[in-house]
Amino acid sequence: MDLTGRSFLTLKDYTPEEITYLLDLSALLKEKKKKGIRVDTLRGRNVALIFEKTSTRTRCSFEVAAHDLGMGTTYLDPSGSQIGKKESIADTARVLGRMYEGIEYRGFGQEIVEELAKYAGVPVWNGLTNEYHPTQMLADMLTIREHFGQLKGIRLVYLGDARYNMGNSYMVACSKLGLHYTACAPSKYFPDQKLVDQCEEYAEESGGSITLTENVTAATRGADVICTDVWVSMGEPDSVWEERIQDLSPYKVTADVMKNAGSQAVFLHCLPSFHDLNTGIGKKIHEKYGLNDMEVTDEVFESKQSLVFDEAENRMHTIKAVMAATLGAF
Repeated sequence: MDLTGRSFLTLKDYTPEEITYLLDLSALLKEKKKKGIRVDTLRGRNVALIFEKTSTRTRCSFEVAAHDLGMGTTYLDPSGSQIGKKESIADTARVLGRMYEGIEYRGFGQEIVEELAKYAGVPVWNGLTNEYHPTQMLADMLTIREHFGQLKGIRLVYLGDARYNMGNSYMVACSKLGLHYTACAPSKYFPDQKLVDQCEEYAEESGGSITLTENVTAATRGADVICTDVWVSMGEPDSVWEERIQDLSPYKVTADVMKNAGSQAVFLHCLPSFHDLNTGIGKKIHEKYGLNDMEVTDEVFESKQSLVFDEAENRMHTIKAVMAATLGAF
């Protein structure tokens, strides 16, 4: 399958067959990496990594994956470029597209990465926007497939704020690939109805389904995968913490939630996670609200059902597949 020259902005732009191809390529590249087989077929090429939001896993994944493929990288942090400040998105795209074979963007509105792709003339990869996180979805789908041996028919439940990048992206990925997706949250945290309608059309074709519910017990009973994310997204003001804690505390992933799902269930989290007091933000939340954890308990996070570090590793293998496929290495 030839994906050369394609940008990777949201899984809505890819067919189920194309997504499956990227997962298969990810698995192949992971196997080669484990065996020490070099795949540096993109020697001499270079990619620009634009980060308007800081990152650990996404940055490291793109850098290691690019180096494994033989490419050079230039990292542009929030203060390292003029994008959107002294220089327009379109002008930045046209400049970088003359110097690099590909551009990664992690930042704010989806419209920014869409505009980069419109003007760059080279593949642009979405490392995270407010609306979508497609590289994370490939990592999660690969992790689920590795564990269960399949994707079709898997019941995946997302607990928490389902309106933003993770909730939106899970709904798109599941509906494209035939999983049964449930967003479990207070109704005011449900995803946009237009996107729900679109994903229901995908699900009708794939054999999957979309469910929105406020009932944690009903949603998680018998589920195969329980997912969550931090309750306050990057870039949101501190003032939203109290409201989110009040609204979303009933949707915390606890041992009781996992028990209700069953012994077959696994836990996923894109990280970072506030599951203990070993972070600066975690300590501040504890001091202000008396909480020892937030979206997931430490008991679940550290349990045998937790696949979060397999999931984190798979960020690199799947990102490598995206770059390799869209730059014509395979």
